[in-house]
Amino acid sequence: MTIVKDYVFAARQRQREMFVPLAHEPGHAQVDFGEALGVIGGVERKIHFFAIDLPHSDACFVKAYPAETTEAFCDGHVSAFSFFGGVPGSILYDNTRIAVARILGDGRRQPTRVFSELVSHYLFKDRFGRPGKGNDKGKVEGLVGYARRNFMVPLPRFESFDAFNAWLEVQCRRRMQDRLRGHAETIGERLVRDLAAFNALPAAPYDSCDKRTARVSSLSLVRYRGNDYSVPTIYGHREVLVRGYVHEVVIGCGADLIARHPRSYDKADYVFDPLHYLALLEHKTNALDQAAPLIGWNLPEAFATLRRLLEARMGRQGKREFVQVLRLMETFSLEDVQAGIGAALERGTIGFDAVKHLVLCRIERRPPRLDMTVYPYLPSANVAATSPSAYMSLLAGGHS
Repeated sequence: MTIVKDYVFAARQRQREMFVPLAHEPGHAQVDFGEALGVIGGVERKIHFFAIDLPHSDACFVKAYPAETTEAFCDGHVSAFSFFGGVPGSILYDNTRIAVARILGDGRRQPTRVFSELVSHYLFKDRFGRPGKGNDKGKVEGLVGYARRNFMVPLPRFESFDAFNAWLEVQCRRRMQDRLRGHAETIGERLVRDLAAFNALPAAPYDSCDKRTARVSSLSLVRYRGNDYSVPTIYGHREVLVRGYVHEVVIGCGADLIARHPRSYDKADYVFDPLHYLALLEHKTNALDQAAPLIGWNLPEAFATLRRLLEARMGRQGKREFVQVLRLMETFSLEDVQAGIGAALERGTIGFDAVKHLVLCRIERRPPRLDMTVYPYLPSANVAATSPSAYMSLLAGGHS
């Protein structure tokens, strides 16, 4: 048995791959994604971080994202090029599906549409490692491990990804002062040669988003990546263009931008803007109390007071007028509308026209001029005309 074990051991030794030490010319880069755990906004979650390494200088850039998506891939490039102030001559990748749609029979890669756009915008040469051979881009593989050990331990805790990424950028700049084993110069000193070989940045950055067409449903929702986002009801059943960014979703119809939402990474989530449904609710006031888009819409207390008084004095018409008041926020800020409601409550002019008038007066900085005859349901004061007999009664009382 010892002879067999020795033979197997020797055979395995002979089959182990050997590598040639490489020298890296200035001006080239390698890109990869890594994963780690972190606490963002008080929630522990998996973090996907984009890493780009410049093999000649060992300079790096790391940026964290909620998911490894097309838009994160593109945004990582745009942010890295801005960080370095230039574009590498070539970038080496693995065969990620974000960049490679298909590997052809002769070994050539058929790029995805978005990756072709990115390369065409920045004019760098794309190179790819062999499938399953991570050592082809060993420098960035090493950077992923370094970032995980040095930037993600202990567990990073930040209020937002923006705050985390600002901190990561500081760490990348601080690392430029390091002098690595076998080098007489610091990373920053060697980076000068890398940057000298870089190409200039284009006049405008690439629009880092995933573009998809979709159709608005009868509920005025557009589905993107498994989640539903609202648009104004006037666009119901129409085709729209969805642009998915890392932290927001922007929806357009023709030349118009019709909706902008924070990006959700949950499953089967609904992201509403209550303002999108007010025009419809003005005609379907019976749905006001059960309208899902309005659930959780925390408005100041003055709004609830106004609604209560409107409905008490005007009935069903009061509910419609309340929706009309809400629709003022389609044009004016919440602060201005709230101030208009407060002024109306102080004057006892409970109605949409009064609130609108007071909001406009606030914005235009002019004194309000309300016609009180417009509010027939308000209590009125009756002043009787004085008659001579009243004076006579007073005089008579005086003589008694």
